[in-house]
Parts: sequence; C-alpha cells; structure tokens
Amino acid sequence: MANTKSAAKRARQTIVRTAENRAALSAIKTQTKGLSSAIAAGKKEEAAAALRTLASTLDKAVKTGRVHKNLANRKKSRLQKKVAALA
Repeated sequence: MANTKSAAKRARQTIVRTAENRAALSAIKTQTKGLSSAIAAGKKEEAAAALRTLASTLDKAVKTGRVHKNLANRKKSRLQKKVAALA
C-alpha cells in the first residue's frame, strides 16, 4: 500500500503501463507466429502481407518506447530475408 498520494499515483500508472506493454508485446508475438506459419506453408503473398502488418506494429512499438529500435530492426530484417527466400 502506498503511503503518499504521489506513490499511489505511480502505482496506478504502473498498472496501466504494464497492461499496455503486455498488449503490445503480445500483438507482436501473435503476428510473428502468423508470419512464421505463412512462411512454413510457402504462401508468399500471405507472408508479405503479414510482414507489412508486423513491421508496422513493430515501428509503433518503437515509437511509443515499448521495444528497442534495434530489436525491431533485427526482427524485421530476419523475417524479410525469410520472406524473400520463398521465391
């Protein structure tokens, strides 16, 4: 239990931010799994569309400070190589 008004506010903010961070990371993981399944099935068009969606989600997560810029760039780069190899 918080002893001061400011500590109580910080506790409330932490709860909200934790939920937002979890939601963003969960969305990234879900989209990554969808992309991986499209790659495994060899569906190039579906994989390309999933990659665009995932790249957008990653960029938004970077913009809001949810994930590090290098992590997003690394994931996008690796997945782009996999999609390009489907040719």
